[in-house]
Amino acid sequence: MKPAPVPLAHIVDDDEAIRDALAWLFKSRGVASTAWPSAEAFLEAWTPGCRGCVVLDIRMSGMSGLECFEALLARESQLPVIFMTGHGDVPMAVAALKKGAFDFLEKPFDDNALVDVVIKALAADAQSHVAAESRESVATRLAHLTPREREVMELILAGKFNKVIADALNISMRTVEVHRARVFEKMGVRSAVELAQLLTQL
Repeated sequence: MKPAPVPLAHIVDDDEAIRDALAWLFKSRGVASTAWPSAEAFLEAWTPGCRGCVVLDIRMSGMSGLECFEALLARESQLPVIFMTGHGDVPMAVAALKKGAFDFLEKPFDDNALVDVVIKALAADAQSHVAAESRESVATRLAHLTPREREVMELILAGKFNKVIADALNISMRTVEVHRARVFEKMGVRSAVELAQLLTQL
């Protein structure tokens, strides 16, 4: 099994001095990071498995931070994006927030404030990763149900009693009980309420 990717703060800035300063700052606060000299270089290395967050300069030579953000959205990237902006770029950063950017900080920013936002973004990424894994687990469990178990499950979720399910599916009450027990066992729940709560994750 492949090891899980390490969550990193991806620093994307065309200014080497800023990249180095941020890498040092993050290291001093125990945040693992990697740096990219351009949006193009970062996008080339990006994969759907990338974890962490992106600290993105809004203005760069070549592809801008905003264009990079648009490209990530188009790829359905879930990485939280934090923009670093100059004073005149605030309206652009606010527009990016409306499209789903995590936050923006105006230069010159307070070092600790930036690291605090990055730590929050890493936590948000970890949370969404856990939620995605949980959804995947539920989908896998559903896939193990037989067609008949799925039919019984749908009627359980509709609040039907065993007798009604038996009549609807033209099977005995005992058979319904067996299917019901198997559905609960395969889905890892103890009641219809737990089953309904589990399926809301999907």
